[in-house]
Amino acid sequence: VAAQNCRKRKLNAILNLEEDVCNLQTQKESLKKEHSQCSRSISQMKQKLNNLYRDIFSRLRDDQGRPLNPCQYVIHCSSDGCVFIIPKHLVKSEQKQDNKKEQKQK
Repeated sequence: VAAQNCRKRKLNAILNLEEDVCNLQTQKESLKKEHSQCSRSISQMKQKLNNLYRDIFSRLRDDQGRPLNPCQYVIHCSSDGCVFIIPKHLVKSEQKQDNKKEQKQK
């Protein structure tokens, strides 16, 4: 009787594990689909952002009325919603300073 009960518990444990595996496989497939949808959404957002970036730069002009070169400038949005056009060389030097500060803090 003890052996029979042991086998029954073992069989129940195996059945529960098989059910868990099926549930995890279903969950894995669901997560794969969600990941794929998120990746597509991110790609679409990046494309829209690039289009917006190009559109903005096509309308911007310097003091002499010449179009601004998007290779030389970047659009910076501050946390309060203000938008600035900043020369890239200034942004790179600020990033270097920020990186040095972060390394010193570590």
